[in-house]
Amino acid sequence: MPSPRAAASPDRPRRVQLSAPLILDAAAAVVERDGPGALTLRRLGTELGVNHTAVLRHFDGKDQIVLALAARVLEEALDGFEPTGEWDAAFIQLAHRVRGAYLVHPGIASLVAARVSRSTAEFRGAELVLATFERAGFSGREAAVLYLTVTDLTLALSAYEASVLTLDAESREGDRLAIQRDYLLAPATDFPHLAAAAPELASISADEIFDSALGLVLDGIRFRRSRGQATPERP
Repeated sequence: MPSPRAAASPDRPRRVQLSAPLILDAAAAVVERDGPGALTLRRLGTELGVNHTAVLRHFDGKDQIVLALAARVLEEALDGFEPTGEWDAAFIQLAHRVRGAYLVHPGIASLVAARVSRSTAEFRGAELVLATFERAGFSGREAAVLYLTVTDLTLALSAYEASVLTLDAESREGDRLAIQRDYLLAPATDFPHLAAAAPELASISADEIFDSALGLVLDGIRFRRSRGQATPERP
């Protein structure tokens, strides 16, 4: 039997005390450093310095880890959030929080945007959005459709923007230059509308695109509300 001193020798690897949060930290590190496709149980084991089967004592498999990462990002987005102002202002605040969390974790965002995490954080987000539409006077199936519409739009736009951040620097720069240079060189005789818009395209920011998309959808909801298709806003 080895002595306590031998067990504590620096030449021996330390035993990692695995926990669900530690595994998620390692999974997030792998995804953000090496891309969403790099996340495997074996890669997690290497990252943690353990046999990959040890991870299965805390998660049923890779998919459960992915869903837990989705929940973690939503928890970050909702942390401390309390909606203020009118119903539309409250939704804009929430949408920007989700976008912000996705852009902080672009690799995870690309991995989880299309998933349903079934988490408390996801349920809380749904409750906030549905309550916002109830304040605006929508209920039942109409509120449910609006909830899915604005949620999917927010996640899709945020995930697209996040996916750009996962590209290598050379690809990102090439795409940026394509808008600034190649579009300007498109012959006006063949593409007159593109030629007219090209000088503006290069100056439009991701913030402007996100706000424009939200504005278009919210304008449609406001119009529907103004035509009496929803009851007046509730306090």
